[in-house]
Amino acid sequence: KNQQENVRPLNTETKTSIEREEKSKKLCIPTKMATASLVPTSKIFSASPKSPASIRARTSVIVTSSQQQQQRRRELLLKSAVAIPAILNLKEAPISEAREVEVGSYLPPSPSDPSFVLFKAKPSDTPALRAGNVQPYQFVLPPNWKQLRIANILSGNYCQPKCAEPWIEVKFENEKQGKVQVVASPLIRLTNKPNATIEDLGEPEKVIASLGPFVTGNSYDSDELLKTSVEKIGDQTYYKYVLETPFALTGSHNLAKATAKGNTVVLFVVSATEKQWQSSQKTLQAILDSFQL
Repeated sequence: KNQQENVRPLNTETKTSIEREEKSKKLCIPTKMATASLVPTSKIFSASPKSPASIRARTSVIVTSSQQQQQRRRELLLKSAVAIPAILNLKEAPISEAREVEVGSYLPPSPSDPSFVLFKAKPSDTPALRAGNVQPYQFVLPPNWKQLRIANILSGNYCQPKCAEPWIEVKFENEKQGKVQVVASPLIRLTNKPNATIEDLGEPEKVIASLGPFVTGNSYDSDELLKTSVEKIGDQTYYKYVLETPFALTGSHNLAKATAKGNTVVLFVVSATEKQWQSSQKTLQAILDSFQL
């Protein structure tokens, strides 16, 4: 009876307190476990060899290596760029040297005037001469003039032996006196008559109206024609022209001489600027007069 009296039933507050303690114990266990599991994980990450510093260092090495490779490639390209023109210059050396040589060093003196040299075109000189489209021609030059190169597209080399457009045969120049060139045109551009003479093409004014742009290098105006004349050398007839061409690409003063033979019209053009004309008019006229097939 005494024992029964000592055991008293638990009141509601006591039960609640006990339950809280038990819950607290249960909650504390996983918290400790979670904390314990996090510690090794952070140690693993902090001990990893692939830290940000090492990654930056590695990236720097890769970038530096890439830059070095690009630098080597640039150096190789620069060396190649220098080497290729050098090779091309070696191949073209004879042509370049020929352009710089004065004609007096390799052409013979003119029999009629030793102060000039005589240029006689040979088949080896131009594509049209080799193809037989143009008859050999000749003219005199001052010995200090130089021959100029002609671009392949202007030389008629690509279209021989049947060219539909005019082409340039040869060209010579002196910076202080002027320049000359021989222009050839298919006869069919002016007439359908085979083997026509220059007279068959019409009067001098009509012929220059067709050939004028090849004298000036751009356009021709009949008002630019100052004088015409006709010259006979053997069986060959030549039309001669004096033009004042202020807007011409070739120069403000032009002299021209035209003739026809075979299937080609040949035009000889002597050009000068105003300054060249003032000092070299007589020389340029002598060059024009000497031209013949």
